[in-house]
Amino acid sequence: MVSVPATAVQAESGIGARTALAYSGDIEQTSSETEKRVREYFKDIPLMAEVAYCESHFEQVDKNTGEIKRGFMNAADVGVMQINERYHAETAKKLGIDIYSLEGNMQYARYLYEHEGTQPWSASRPCWGGKALAMK
Repeated sequence: MVSVPATAVQAESGIGARTALAYSGDIEQTSSETEKRVREYFKDIPLMAEVAYCESHFEQVDKNTGEIKRGFMNAADVGVMQINERYHAETAKKLGIDIYSLEGNMQYARYLYEHEGTQPWSASRPCWGGKALAMK
């Protein structure tokens, strides 16, 4: 584990400049450590751990840059659960959830799941959809 001070990270993309809070505290160095935490957090909804695998391969932080993991197809998708900050950052903030931290990213994913099911992750359904049937 590495301790990193909180910093602001500026990112420029097609949706304009945005500021994201980088991690403060301990950061997982391996996706296997993150996977353990994700599977534990979603032990009551194991399908969500499969969604996390399909969305990010259990990476909250980009292993090459040390910054928040962003989506390959959409840079607004962040973290282990690939929460889209364009659509969800404001709601998460109102709920007091930091989608840029591992715990907050999972917490907001649970909130989404409770309100919308797996629909927010429908793009990755070909990866996790068969597992959903197997879990029934």
